Parts: sequence; C-alpha cells; structure tokens
Amino acid sequence: LLFPVSNLCGKCRPRDTDLLQPSLNFLYWSLHQTTPCSQQRAVAVLLSNVSLLELLQKVLECTWLWSPPSRPAYLSSEDALLCSGWLLVASLLLYQHRYNTEVHQTLSVDLREVLNAVIFRNKKPILLLVSIMQFLRAVLRQNFSSSLLVIVGQNTAPSATQPQPSSLQDTALHPLAMQQVFSLVVSLQNLLVHKDLLLSQAVVACLETLVEYLYVKNQDVALHVVSQPWHRFLLFTLLSGGQKSFLQPEVLRLMTLFVRYQSSNIISQKEISQIVQEAGEANLAELPEATSCALHLFLCQV
Repeated sequence: LLFPVSNLCGKCRPRDTDLLQPSLNFLYWSLHQTTPCSQQRAVAVLLSNVSLLELLQKVLECTWLWSPPSRPAYLSSEDALLCSGWLLVASLLLYQHRYNTEVHQTLSVDLREVLNAVIFRNKKPILLLVSIMQFLRAVLRQNFSSSLLVIVGQNTAPSATQPQPSSLQDTALHPLAMQQVFSLVVSLQNLLVHKDLLLSQAVVACLETLVEYLYVKNQDVALHVVSQPWHRFLLFTLLSGGQKSFLQPEVLRLMTLFVRYQSSNIISQKEISQIVQEAGEANLAELPEATSCALHLFLCQV
C-alpha cells in the first residue's frame, strides 16, 4: 500500500487536505507500526518517491503561509495537515539517519522560521506546535547534518579579526545563535506553565535534546543554560495548584535533567529526598505509564 498511497500524495496539492490528511497519517503510521525489518524498506520506498518529497516541501512551506492573524480555537483541516507533514518529515529524518537510506530529493527548511514558530507561537494550535518541536528535536539530535535536509536561514559566523565572546559562542553553537538559544529556552519554559499534558511532554523532550546538543557543542553554555535561576521558579510554578506532587512526569523529567547536569542551585538534596519519599509511599502499580518511566529515569540518574 505504500506505493499507491505515496504516489497518490505526490499527485496532490497542499490544498487537497481531505485526501492528503489520511494519506500522510497512513504513511506515518506505516513507518512507526511496522516490524523493524520492514521499516527499513518502508523508509526506502518513501525516500525514493521524489514527487512525495516535493509535496512535503510545499506542505512545510504552507506553515508560514497559512498563518492568519486570528486562527480558530479548534484544529482546522489545514493545521491538521501541517501537523501530519511535520511529524512525517521528523520521522523520515530519524529513520533515514538510522538506516543510512539513499536520498533522491532533499527538503529545505528555514531554521529561523522553525525557531520563531516555537519562540513566538503566534496563536498556533498546540498540536501543530508539538509537531514542529518533534521536527526540531530530530534536527538537533542529528546536529543539523542530515543528508535529507538542507537548513537555510542559518547564522553566519562574524569574520572580525577579534570576535567578541558572544560571537565565539555563536560560532561554537552554529547554526544556532546564543540569543536564539536563550529565547528558545524561555519560550519552552513559558509553554510548560500551560500544564497541558501533550504540550508538556513535547516541551520537556525538546529541552532535553537542546541541552544535549549544547553540551556537545559547548559545555559551558549548556551548564549556564541549565543552571538559570528561572528554572527553580518554573518548578515551583509546576508544583503549585491542586496537586502538589513531585510525581508528575514533566516535573520528574525536569528534575532528571537538572540532576544529570549537576544544577545544585535548581534541585537540592531536599527535593531529591522528597521525590524518593513520595515514590516510597506511592502505589507504584497504579502510577500512569508516563510517570513510571519518568520516575525510573530519575532514580537511575540519581
């Protein structure tokens, strides 16, 4: 079925949302739900279809064109198609890298547009924001060097004879700039305060991947970012309200991140003891799967 469905997609225009939406979802499902041995073949089939990749290129570009000043509160058919497009491209990036699949047609994405979509949001629906963050995680994990993707809108390193410290940091973090990193971190923190489960999972995962990327590029920058005092205020905000429990998936994953990078000014021995105590008093068999996984990762990190 991959052959006819992918060929059908290649004959469509981005405005054919009623046909493209289920088709792209089928391709995405096929990549994730098939057996490992078939997965490699599925990736090869999709990446060899030039017309499909050209269609995906147009769909991604529509993200910046279909952005009216007042978006509806619900997920429109256009936004749903954009979600499917970003998720499928993120998956293709992941599996192309895993299997080193031959690429017949590259995709081009403006990095500034992707970052601005998360930093400024511009009333984008939560699901579209999550989908774009999944794509951002994929390119961060691959160090912006995928053979499937061409990154445009990159920051060019200054050519001054004696660059300033910020210029040196920008060079080390290329294609990101230091200012973009801080703006992205602040925006992720603000999105986390919304306490939407799907959004929280995506935000924490994106923050984890970003810090891992920074740590490889420049350890001082990564440690500086993860030790910002605002993180502690964010934790208190997440713990406020009706359920003052450390056993929340997003809180546990944030705590794990701070323990991993030894941010003792953000998470202290007291908080670690409270988490262990709460875990000891909880009925572990009744914890949601997301909480169990997050708690497991936290305890292993400690």
